[in-house]
Amino acid sequence: MPLLPRRWRLPYLALLTVIGLLLSASALEAYRLGGGTRPWEPFLWEFSSVLVIGALAVGIHALVGRLRGRPWPQQLGAHALALPVFSGLHIAGMFGLRLLVYGLVGVDYRPDDVSTLLIFEGGKDAVSYISFCLISRGIWMAHAAEQARLELAELRLARLADQVQPHFLFNTLNLISSVMYEDVPRADRLLCQLADLLRQTLAAQQRAEHSVREELALVQPFLALMQARFGPERLVVQIDAEEAALDCRLPSLLLLAPVENAVKHDVARHRGRVTVVVAATREGERLQLRVSNHGDTAVPESPPDPDGGFGLRNLRERLEARYGGAAHVDFGPDGSGMRLQLDLPCVS
Repeated sequence: MPLLPRRWRLPYLALLTVIGLLLSASALEAYRLGGGTRPWEPFLWEFSSVLVIGALAVGIHALVGRLRGRPWPQQLGAHALALPVFSGLHIAGMFGLRLLVYGLVGVDYRPDDVSTLLIFEGGKDAVSYISFCLISRGIWMAHAAEQARLELAELRLARLADQVQPHFLFNTLNLISSVMYEDVPRADRLLCQLADLLRQTLAAQQRAEHSVREELALVQPFLALMQARFGPERLVVQIDAEEAALDCRLPSLLLLAPVENAVKHDVARHRGRVTVVVAATREGERLQLRVSNHGDTAVPESPPDPDGGFGLRNLRERLEARYGGAAHVDFGPDGSGMRLQLDLPCVS
């Protein structure tokens, strides 16, 4: 792992440049008041110090990271050894750059004697070193907290995904059980179809996420199974997916519970034909998913759960764990049926 990740290199260089310019502007005013005649000198003095310290600060950050978790006496001993090294490198690098530039432009430059430099610069370096250590420790602590949050979110996602499978299996077996004593060969076919579907869902459950295309490959056989259960004249299935949306990724088995609820609860609430629609569209970098059902004649036997029951609560928690506030869920009545609308980032 590089000392400074690539994405931070340009912002870090920009920060050093801004600091150097601010210090140079302040030093320039004092330089002019002191009778200086070469305006570039304050810029050379400040930038030579800022650039060397900026490079050394990256090493301090790495050292603080390596010392994390070690006993305090070991950490203090390591910093006691690193501080004079930091100061020596800073002084050597800073005055090395100044002597180089002065030599290139043909101007004589005579710094103070070594003992004076060590005393004057060493005190400032001690303050700088301690400040960098404290800042770095805060950064590492924030990084550790973020890693812990991500790991906790992954564990939560795994727990929520594990809840889907037994719930789905229980409800599906309940649907099939109603025909066990009416049509045994038909029930046998349904159980074979269910076994095939379970093999696919178990494989999908091993992955934290997959594409919309792969999710629909699980939804379609489930709906086919439910059509065989209720009959095509009772349950009509419509799947509309834009090509641009098929490669977007989403948590595995995300749509299975909403589709299951649409069949289990809403088909029972209608006397006539019910149409279940699963749609996927893409708008820019957003993925829109919709699961809806509409019946010819609605007969609500009891008010539907406004939260959508277990499946929808599970879905909300999974989206919250995966996307935070970037995903939105809209669930409610839609004419003679119900509609679930998901709006989440499209990650390919």
